[in-house]
Amino acid sequence: VQLQASGGGLVQAGGSLRLSCAASGFTFSNYAMGWFRQAPGKEREFVGSISWSGNRQYYADFVEGRFAIFRDDAENTVYLHLNTLKPEDTAVYYCAAGPNYRSEEYQYWGQGTLVTVSS
Repeated sequence: VQLQASGGGLVQAGGSLRLSCAASGFTFSNYAMGWFRQAPGKEREFVGSISWSGNRQYYADFVEGRFAIFRDDAENTVYLHLNTLKPEDTAVYYCAAGPNYRSEEYQYWGQGTLVTVSS
């Protein structure tokens, strides 16, 4: 099983990024996908998730409509669109796969991709 996140980088406040997470080694279309982040010196926190069918998403309160998650089952890839970024969004972003998009339990985890937002 592999989850390969990419797309991080340095962006100015107010800017946008699109993160990708390419999955392999399991039946991607059967799994809900989640995004998490960990800022320096802080614990990992939930960002958002998408159901296995792709028709339901769930976001943390701090997202405030700025982020969106999409999935492409043909490409075994899930995306996290980050808009109106703030310096406090600076973190390593991780993707994960699990049985339920509203569950806190995720079975597979990828390595992270760093997002740095400058003020």
